[in-house]
Amino acid sequence: MMLVQNHSFSWKQRFTGFWYSLPIQLLLLHLRKHQVLLLPWFILFATITGHFMQPFGAFSLFLAPEYFDQANFFSTAIVGFATGVFIMSWNITTFILHGKLLRFLATTAQPFLKYCINNSLLPLIYLVVYLFQAAQYNSERELLQFTDIFLLASGFTIGLIVSISISFAYFFGADKTIYRFIGQRIDTANLHYALAQKEQALPEEKKSFRCDWFLSAGFRLRKPRDVRHYSEAFLSSVFNQHHAAAVIAIVIAFIFLTLIGFTHDNKLFQLPAAASITILFAILIALIGAISIFLRTWSIPVVLLVYLLLNWLYQHEILDPRNKAYGLIYTNKQNRPVYDRSSIIELAHPDSIAADKARMIRQLNNWKARQGKEKPVMYLINVSGGGTRSAAFTMQVLQHIDSLMGGTLMQQTALITGASGGMLGAAYYRELYHQKIQGNPIDPTNPIYTNAISKDLLNPLFSSFVARELLAPAQGFTVNGQSYNKDRGYAFEQKLNSNTGGILDKTLSSYAAPEYAGLLPAAFFNGVISRDGRKLIMAAQPVRFMMKASSDTNALMQQDPDAIDFQSFFARQDAKALPLLSAMRINATFPYVLPNVWLPSNPIIDVMDAGLRDNYGQETSLRFIEVFQDWIQANCSKVVLLQIRDRALGDWEKPLESKSLFSYFTKPFLILQTNWFKLQDYYQQDQLEYSYEKYGPGFHRICFQYVPSREDAPASLNFHLTAAEKKDIANAINQPVNQQALEKLMRVTH
Repeated sequence: MMLVQNHSFSWKQRFTGFWYSLPIQLLLLHLRKHQVLLLPWFILFATITGHFMQPFGAFSLFLAPEYFDQANFFSTAIVGFATGVFIMSWNITTFILHGKLLRFLATTAQPFLKYCINNSLLPLIYLVVYLFQAAQYNSERELLQFTDIFLLASGFTIGLIVSISISFAYFFGADKTIYRFIGQRIDTANLHYALAQKEQALPEEKKSFRCDWFLSAGFRLRKPRDVRHYSEAFLSSVFNQHHAAAVIAIVIAFIFLTLIGFTHDNKLFQLPAAASITILFAILIALIGAISIFLRTWSIPVVLLVYLLLNWLYQHEILDPRNKAYGLIYTNKQNRPVYDRSSIIELAHPDSIAADKARMIRQLNNWKARQGKEKPVMYLINVSGGGTRSAAFTMQVLQHIDSLMGGTLMQQTALITGASGGMLGAAYYRELYHQKIQGNPIDPTNPIYTNAISKDLLNPLFSSFVARELLAPAQGFTVNGQSYNKDRGYAFEQKLNSNTGGILDKTLSSYAAPEYAGLLPAAFFNGVISRDGRKLIMAAQPVRFMMKASSDTNALMQQDPDAIDFQSFFARQDAKALPLLSAMRINATFPYVLPNVWLPSNPIIDVMDAGLRDNYGQETSLRFIEVFQDWIQANCSKVVLLQIRDRALGDWEKPLESKSLFSYFTKPFLILQTNWFKLQDYYQQDQLEYSYEKYGPGFHRICFQYVPSREDAPASLNFHLTAAEKKDIANAINQPVNQQALEKLMRVTH
């Protein structure tokens, strides 16, 4: 191995030397071979720059990681440590895969250290981009000062250095052990090589990988040593001994993440999601490398066979990753209700509908008796989906309206319904009011409750998904004597319960008595059955009158029910035991972020976010008004739909446009997805017109809309809000469109 001397080089020589240096050639080698190992890097780069899973808020998990509900020195240090593990896994795996092309390293002291130094180009680029993005994100979105940002960056850097230092200490010890056994053989081989060179030059080597320079452990330029005089078996033995050390390191990382999954209920071990994801990538890189090394050309067939095996186990319910509705009985398969046309039509039998309708009329009479007026104003609250931004905006609006109405909003409201995040906020506000009328010293309009519902829910979801669902064996828990597996659905409910102070930890049916007495408005939680698009309506009591529209069968053909009443359909599965938190989660099953919930029917059905069918809750409210139109016209002076939306009416700001060739081809597939909520607005406007024709001037819809301060910077549609987004949502009530809505509401009220 030769040390580079000071010489004067031409521009061409400098460029050639740079191009054929080991750092550049390794980067090109990664692009040419085993490209799948670059996928984790691509995902990480795309995530931190906001180009991957941005609607789900993935970038916030990395740029402002939370530990004990705060982004602090320790949270970023944990992510920095995990990043170090990922980088070392990348180095280990590629060192093993490309070892045969770098045989000259086998004859040097500390070959793995030298490889890491020369393979650091991609990690260094990532670290620079990460620190820049994190500083910008925390400054602009979390509104942190320079000292706070510096502290977070310091935590990340220290965690990274500690992780890499531990790794190097481990491999340095391994290198010393290896070199102790082979050092003499290397010296002997070099001596024989020198003597052989004097007698006869060795034949020219045919290189498949050219490297003219590499960086030594002291960061000095060196020329690679000629290794033609070493036997292939000897060089392979050096790399094999490093492989064994590498495997041990990866096994330790796997065991660590598995243990985190077992201890995830302990807050101390609820690592930032970014750390869990990064360590998962480290394990996946090692696994991909192992498959490539041991299976080689058989890699794809074996992976395909593994998939077919897992699919067979899933089809026969031996492997069952599906999420369940907690509290329901799944074990008695013979008693499962049949989900077919005849059973659903029977469920919506006129006698059953009449019974549920009669009970609701008694409930409405009790509600009216508490209003103190012969013909009170009936309020129905509709809230839209939209993750935590909708939950926070809903709380802000309800608090503002309730304060203007002297704390009587919940008393004058007959029904609350909607989708996703909006129902999280509305259900929380209803329970705060419930606590208040029970004598607890609670002011529902206190801003601390908006802060509570705005807290992060995203971090535990991703962390649980990685640590529990992907790696650790299934862990069970019981509700109502029934066993279920802990997954991200469980993590969501636990975190939501913690954020809201535990007051939502009750069953949905526990509200039946206060609703019936007229103390609380009824709440309908909804889901969409993925099998056929029917709505699943979860209420404290059976509401079979909501299963189909009221119509004159003499004028119109009878229509099959387009909704399922949860309480009556799953009565034998103990539907009354469904926790309120589970109903809220089913209502807010954001695709991919939360798992669809499968229900014990025959055949099995699964449900997802209510927003797929009725993102604003308006369809449900208008059907309720239609069913009880005679009672409402006889007993109420006005009907007011209070709609709280996480987006503007019309929403002209986000059209679907083709700005590239790729978008030109994908536009037909995305047109429905992009315009889904607009389509709901279009057909629901017609429903509103029909309702107005029936009730005349006594029917009102008043919309409160989240309109961001800047059109290009709305709050994210996920379960995490930044400080800037929380501030923007708090200010949205002051937007002109919402001030006009408040003025209209006050006129209607009086």
